[in-house]
Amino acid sequence: MASTAVENAASLTAEADVEIPAGTFAMGDPFGEGYDADGESPVHEVRISAFRISATTVTNEAFAGFVDATGHRTESELYGTSAVFHLAVKARPEDILNRVEAVPWWLNVRGADWAHPAGPLSHWTDIPDHPVTHVSYNDALAYCAWAGRRLPTEAEWEYAARGGLAGRRYPWGNELLKGTPGEAAHNCNIWQGEFPVRNDLDDGYLTTAPARSYNPNGYGLYQTSGNVWEWCSDWFLPKYYRTCLARGTVEDPPGPTIGRGRVMRGGSYLCHDSYCNRYRLAARSSNTPDSAGANLGFRTVAL
Repeated sequence: MASTAVENAASLTAEADVEIPAGTFAMGDPFGEGYDADGESPVHEVRISAFRISATTVTNEAFAGFVDATGHRTESELYGTSAVFHLAVKARPEDILNRVEAVPWWLNVRGADWAHPAGPLSHWTDIPDHPVTHVSYNDALAYCAWAGRRLPTEAEWEYAARGGLAGRRYPWGNELLKGTPGEAAHNCNIWQGEFPVRNDLDDGYLTTAPARSYNPNGYGLYQTSGNVWEWCSDWFLPKYYRTCLARGTVEDPPGPTIGRGRVMRGGSYLCHDSYCNRYRLAARSSNTPDSAGANLGFRTVAL
């Protein structure tokens, strides 16, 4: 019975996998644009074995299949609240509990969770092909255990996210927009306008976009810049890259054994160069394993 369940779960993601060839790449920020506290430098050489990774982040529909099969309750559901961006809340006034002090554009909303991503007056069935959000690192691990998969390492994530382009700022090149001024086309879902009070919606979305929006990178991965942050398996330790550089070419690094949270990669729909210039390929961030929010999801790797 257990093996059948894993086979059924794997069928939800297998057809969306892309093959990533083995290779060596320069990991880290070659432009000196990273935040010092994030440890995006020094650039160091990493060799990665071939692996298969999902072309997209896990969608609401796929996560619903997991919940239906297992009865899993996410940590946001257990806590009873989660963070929703202030312009996107769909909740009664009494369910908006407070603003998050350090980042007041986030509201703590009772009843916000993966199934109600904007609050209790929203539902995942309205956006089934969007990335699942309000999932913690621990929730992502539970999904992986059910699906017979795992989270990518940080090195695997960056290697796959680059799509075969060496030393580039974004999955498509070094310029944020493509095309001529006035006719430029957007390549990713990030904030447009004055953060956090006005989003001009130039790229079409206030919050999440469907998981297969925009063009994929050279390996066939969608939205490795913007849309939602993605959990990786590594602990987050800013000085880790320095230890890697001292060892020469590093093969399939698993990340440090300690850290101040788990690594998140890719940025989200709230990233803007005036506030969070972390939609670059080399950018890193972190959160505690039990944290969740409306701009945090994950993609998976085949075992």
